[in-house]
Amino acid sequence: MLRAAALRVTRPRLAVLSAVHGHPHADTDSITRIAREHLGAVSHQAVYDVLRVLTAAGLLRRIEPPGSVARYEARVGDNHHHLVCRSCGVIADVDCAVGTAPCLTASDDQGFVVDEAEIVYWGLCPDCSTGSTGPTNSTRSTDHTRSTAPVTEHTL
Repeated sequence: MLRAAALRVTRPRLAVLSAVHGHPHADTDSITRIAREHLGAVSHQAVYDVLRVLTAAGLLRRIEPPGSVARYEARVGDNHHHLVCRSCGVIADVDCAVGTAPCLTASDDQGFVVDEAEIVYWGLCPDCSTGSTGPTNSTRSTDHTRSTAPVTEHTL
């Protein structure tokens, strides 16, 4: 992937790519922690730099739901959207509701050439919607990384 994007293959880039592929929607602190498990030592700044380069090259996508820190995912090249739990902050991918990219047709594009739409669906995840207090961030096991604080802004 790195070579195909005309990027040098380095240990930090491989570690960051692996972290994001293994933990979709991870934040920078989580990616740094995971990269350190593989590399031993890597600075936050190095991880930020790698994330910036990989995002610019189109190998990663940066998302930032309102009320959340920036998160990264390796699912690029499609027009998928996200579900965000209002309670625990877990994020999940969701394909467009109809067809391949219906969200790209704005009711009034005002002359813009639209090539991407970002929609965030808000609600409660299955664990939080059961009405129980549920596990805390430190004890809940999930394939998705969530914010350390509940998302409190809800705008579309």
